[in-house]
Amino acid sequence: MASSSSTPSEGAATPARRGRVRWRRTAVMAVPAAAVGATLMVLTAQGVLGAQITISGMPFVVTADKLDGQGFEQFGQLDHMPDGSPNAGNTGGTELVVVSAIKHATLTNLCQSVDLGGINLHITAGTKAGHPVEANNLTTDSSDITGNASFDNIEIGGDASTFTKAGVAGRSGVFGQQADTVLINNLRQNNYATTAVKFTLPNLHLNFSDSAC
Repeated sequence: MASSSSTPSEGAATPARRGRVRWRRTAVMAVPAAAVGATLMVLTAQGVLGAQITISGMPFVVTADKLDGQGFEQFGQLDHMPDGSPNAGNTGGTELVVVSAIKHATLTNLCQSVDLGGINLHITAGTKAGHPVEANNLTTDSSDITGNASFDNIEIGGDASTFTKAGVAGRSGVFGQQADTVLINNLRQNNYATTAVKFTLPNLHLNFSDSAC
């Protein structure tokens, strides 16, 4: 099952985060999420939520024509970079993110791009009709999400530690939302981390490009 610490601005990393970065190729990615308000960023009184993976601090853009998900959760969290990360900038090595979790998701016309400082690692999949990307037990940590979203049986304002729809629990005292289903058209995200138990990416194409998603 995916960990809860593992769903865009218009572009790439800021100059402070470019260069001097060892990128690690990630051909597997995730894209769940919905348009959320600032209330989903509410943390515990201490303002610290534990992260189980260490992020690089390099954001990546993800887009999809459509995301169709069964079992949806969303809540706030802080992600952490390693000590001395060249991507920390003035963040102190932490990023405030919205964790989005989906039990099962399908994505049509998926695109991911990572700005490596003058060149993009560019990935597409699920581009042929009837052959979408599929993901099980999917989570993403996002700083920005846009799209046209709809939900079935949504619950807003619950404590993230009590969530059950996607099988992922957040920390006690964290505000969030969960729903039976989520549908997002024209999805766009800025993500910092992703986990999935299984990813199927038909028609995968990975290359370097001057263009981002």
